[in-house]
Amino acid sequence: MKKFLINKCMNYIKNNTNYDNTKLAEIKYGLESIYLTFSKLIIISALALILGIFKEMVIYMLVYNFIRMPSFGLHATKSWICLLSSTLLFIGIPYLCIVLTIPTILKLIIGIVGTLLMFKNSPADTKKRPIVNKKRRKTYKILSTILAIIFTICSIIIKNNFISNCFIFGLVMQNFMISPTIYKIFKLPYNNYITFLKEHPEYTN
Repeated sequence: MKKFLINKCMNYIKNNTNYDNTKLAEIKYGLESIYLTFSKLIIISALALILGIFKEMVIYMLVYNFIRMPSFGLHATKSWICLLSSTLLFIGIPYLCIVLTIPTILKLIIGIVGTLLMFKNSPADTKKRPIVNKKRRKTYKILSTILAIIFTICSIIIKNNFISNCFIFGLVMQNFMISPTIYKIFKLPYNNYITFLKEHPEYTN
């Protein structure tokens, strides 16, 4: 199904545009990402409905993606790994947010450590999408760090236990996703912009 739909779209684009091979490759990558995102979302949503935690899944997903946007992070190299990890992330974590009660002092400690790590490691790019622009990397780092501070504050001041946990777990999980260690475990290159700039010395950073 995936191959059929993407090939149909690509054939239409090729027949109706004058894009070169590089642009067509970019479009195909984007279409594949959209397909995987929607198919993954349908499966996870169905599972969340069955387990009765659909609302909690949506809330956590929104909170988590808010801090992931500027800090980026690890992407699975295979679609089944992406589905499995996303299911654990967006089904397992909301469940923990429901059942766990974390002391305020522990949230503060986790938040401080998480903010420092966010400042150190964000943004974490990928080989397919290296963040080569220096100004953009700096902007993403500042935004990620500010959001880490906001997440820490929200986890402490919000009285609703589930919502509070969503913020602190979101911060922890995103630090996990941008960690050099997790890149190393999955044998993926880190700081990909450095490699890109070495391979393309003509590029002005």
